[in-house]
Amino acid sequence: MDKALLETKGRIFNIQRFSIHDGPGIRTIVFLKGCPLRCRWCCNPESQEWKFEQMVTAGVTKTVGRDVTVGEILEEIKKDRVYYARSGGGGLTLSGGECLWQPEFSEALLRAAKEMGISTAIETTAYADIEVIRRLLKYTDTVLMDIKHVNGEKHKEFTTRDNDLILANARVIAREANELIIRTPVIPTFNDSDEEIRAIAEFAASLEGVREMHLLPYHRIGSDKYAGLGRVYGMAHIQPPPREQMERLLSIVRSTGLTGQIGG
Repeated sequence: MDKALLETKGRIFNIQRFSIHDGPGIRTIVFLKGCPLRCRWCCNPESQEWKFEQMVTAGVTKTVGRDVTVGEILEEIKKDRVYYARSGGGGLTLSGGECLWQPEFSEALLRAAKEMGISTAIETTAYADIEVIRRLLKYTDTVLMDIKHVNGEKHKEFTTRDNDLILANARVIAREANELIIRTPVIPTFNDSDEEIRAIAEFAASLEGVREMHLLPYHRIGSDKYAGLGRVYGMAHIQPPPREQMERLLSIVRSTGLTGQIGG
């Protein structure tokens, strides 16, 4: 494998092994630092800033973020190759943060994984220049893309960015990706009405080749991280949607012709 490829550097804040979410089979998930959005409900606030941060966890202060090379990540991935095969298509998933905001590192890591015969996936907001996205698509088997809302004003209110670029990129990704799965976090006060989920599902169903949509129920796991970073979690008063509501929203997704599921 090319030495320059292995020496490409990036900044991450976590590696999660043996995940059964964020792609098919058993996955190794690499969480990258840096994201253009500031979603109010984000469960990984330590992912948002590119810079290193200090976070207090259980009374202990730790540095969040470390610089690594593609070669170092590959050594971690190699440990789990046997599990990928046994789970029927597991592999590497890049998450974040937003992997599109570290395009050189993400492209190199995905390419290296593919050269090793390992399945690849990215979890993304698609908030980036389409040419950056195309660079990663060449080495990506599955794209897990968030569509949080179709209303641009409400999207901006809750994430700090409008969704024009996201929706435009979704149409291109749908045409050019090997596989695109749409995922929607279901957030009370933001997008949990029948009408809002139907609008998102109808948009997803209009995308070329898209057959699957996942509904991800809001949770407060990770809310303590905000205090650890010296920040206020503004959605502490919000309750997760009840199972009955999630089942109803799932039926709406399926009524558009998509295959749907609750959870990733």
